[in-house]
Amino acid sequence: MATNPAEVLGLPKPAWAADEVGMLYDMAVRFMSEEIFPRYDEFEKNEIFDRESWLKAGAAGLLCASMPEKYGGSGGTFAHESAIIEAIGHVGVDGFGIGLHNSIVAPYILHYGSEEQKQMWLPKLATGELIGAIAMTEPGAGSDLQGVKTRAEKDGNHYKISGSKTFITNGQLANLIIVVTKTDPEKGAKGTSLIVVETDEVEGFQRGRNLDKIGLKANDTSELFFNDVRVPTSNLLGHEEGKGFVQLMQQLPQERLQIGTGAIAMIERALALTIDYVKERKAFGKAIIDFQNTQFKLAELKTEATIGRVFYNDCVARHIAGGLDPVTASMAKYWLSDLQGKVVDECLQLHGGYGYMNEYPIARMYRDARVQRIYGGTNEIMKLLIGRSL
Repeated sequence: MATNPAEVLGLPKPAWAADEVGMLYDMAVRFMSEEIFPRYDEFEKNEIFDRESWLKAGAAGLLCASMPEKYGGSGGTFAHESAIIEAIGHVGVDGFGIGLHNSIVAPYILHYGSEEQKQMWLPKLATGELIGAIAMTEPGAGSDLQGVKTRAEKDGNHYKISGSKTFITNGQLANLIIVVTKTDPEKGAKGTSLIVVETDEVEGFQRGRNLDKIGLKANDTSELFFNDVRVPTSNLLGHEEGKGFVQLMQQLPQERLQIGTGAIAMIERALALTIDYVKERKAFGKAIIDFQNTQFKLAELKTEATIGRVFYNDCVARHIAGGLDPVTASMAKYWLSDLQGKVVDECLQLHGGYGYMNEYPIARMYRDARVQRIYGGTNEIMKLLIGRSL
């Protein structure tokens, strides 16, 4: 779908999507349509992208758009990142993991890294020479980040990292990984630190399986093993140990808003494609759109998509202004991803039997949407965080 589904549906245009952001969206749509979509089935089959696609995205200015120009970025804001993620969702190449790379991994380095770290890593993330990942989840610690067991012990002017991680997005391709570790296990959350590992330069790092997932097949999601991996103490993010948990809490609202970005983009694409389908498909001598049940269902979905878009636009505006609080970000993550699941399911139903066929885009969307309610903190955890604010 080359046109913007939100515009096709007549949904509200965000005030923050000024000409520059709109131009970036159009350019990202062209890039995804011409460079990625024609090969997307291949990436799905291989369950991984290739590095060439990342380098092309970097050359096109689609990596680190919100990083300052002096570090190789485009000097934009989250609005620019939103434009890129929405383009990915509207074209239907949801497995391209540049959203995490751009607006989760790079910001940790920008906000907490030393000047030397920023100069060393951000330009290479902007070109795609380095592919980023963040290793939070462990076999025994998912939404509960305080339960992390991976240990980083000081050994002279190095850290020795030991532990395992799982469900790591970009895990097979990433060669710059921010590892959530315990530098002082006795202090709980206050003993948590973030340490950067450049995997091309260390021994003891091992990638496990490229995990076999229900959906988002094109995105590599992996187990990672750290077997006494030695990195310089200068790879610590922040001026001192024990700040990792605070750093994570400060950055999680943007991660959760980004999940909302993917949700609203897929909602809009699913709805636009379904409206096209029911206008063309006939049953009992008339188009499916002419049945009252179809009209009522689509009326409900368009109403909810409009509400979702207005809420999302407001969250982005607040975030750009520095006012998106963790509770509202949790609301956006849980509500938009829940709505995404509902809309895609209803749209599949309106496709009838064809909706269950993999050749129809709605089938892939149905599979890809499910994880949105799990990662970035489960929706149950989001409700817990919202509940604490009452």
